[in-house]
Amino acid sequence: MSPSGPAEQRVALVHDFLLDLRGAERVFLQLCELFPDADLFTAVYDPRGTEGRFIHRRVHASHLQRLRPTARTFRPLLPLYPAAMESLDLRGYDLVVSSSSAWAHGVIPEPGAVHLCYCHNPFRYAWNAREDTLAQASPLLRPVLANVLTRWRQWDYIAAQRVDAYVANSETTRLRIERYLGRSATVLHPPVEVGRFHPVRPGDLADHYLVLSELMAHKRLDVAVRAFSELRLPLVVAGNGPDARRLQRLAGPTVRFVGRVSDAAAARLLSTSRALVVTATEEFGIAAVEAQAAGRPVIALRDGGVLETVAEGRTGTFFDAPTPASLIDAVQRFDPLAIDPADCRANAERFADDRFRRRFRALVDQALVGEHGGAPAARVRPRRRERGLARHG
Repeated sequence: MSPSGPAEQRVALVHDFLLDLRGAERVFLQLCELFPDADLFTAVYDPRGTEGRFIHRRVHASHLQRLRPTARTFRPLLPLYPAAMESLDLRGYDLVVSSSSAWAHGVIPEPGAVHLCYCHNPFRYAWNAREDTLAQASPLLRPVLANVLTRWRQWDYIAAQRVDAYVANSETTRLRIERYLGRSATVLHPPVEVGRFHPVRPGDLADHYLVLSELMAHKRLDVAVRAFSELRLPLVVAGNGPDARRLQRLAGPTVRFVGRVSDAAAARLLSTSRALVVTATEEFGIAAVEAQAAGRPVIALRDGGVLETVAEGRTGTFFDAPTPASLIDAVQRFDPLAIDPADCRANAERFADDRFRRRFRALVDQALVGEHGGAPAARVRPRRRERGLARHG
């Protein structure tokens, strides 16, 4: 199959939402490059928030687009997205490729179409982060939220049974897909634009450490802020999000917040930093690979996708608990300048975007052959009337 498929084959690419440009959206851009003639579908779309990266494509959004949500305002609509995704009209498309960390896998292709899902993670707030999410809610809201998340789990499981083949972005995600959704998946690590990054000479390194992340509670960035405030070492925090004010209140004088930065500025910060600091359990963690592409090591929590991307002692080190004390110990015993930038760069090359595209195309071909050859597992597809979160009880 060619990148865009046979002339008669119509392809639909689906993403949860296109409101900003983060790791999942960068993966989706690679899928767009792989299928240049495909139509794009999403719950909501903001051309400005996505820096105009999709303006040359046909983008179909759901009825929620009328509300004009942005990356700052879309979260209150979360209970509405599953039904909105199921309402997208995919009639006439032979191949559907969804890029999902929440609800994109819930689209309903017409009978006979093949649906391949690239899964960044099953919806975290309903599954692996459910208890933390409820603990952070107010006592009055907690019972309502618990009910919503339970119903979301029911919808999520049903939606997953409609997908013909799953591809996971890491072993961590593969295990979650199997545990939560009862589906097997092939692991294909996300693409990283390693060509955007260039190691610098040792004399051009700055004295700062770096956090490059969305400022969300589940990222545990308070661990880094508290640790570097106590160490009195320079830490630059690049990114924005709802946890920004709380983190700024915790920060000492050596911690500097620079907000969301451009791709060029992020590349400069990475290449000149002592090391990138990762405090969350990342499903994959594209920033960790980007840091290595820039020739810099990573200091990361020993959990999740970084175990597949960082080589301890050669391209970084790990700390064992999400606490300031554990991170402080790792920073004090690790010498970033002892790491060879060439080793970091060579490790990052394993995740180059051209390798991803070749492998993903092969997985699409396998899914198409499997579907038309009758090979997919014997599983019952829910009837089309099973639409909307409110209808799954």
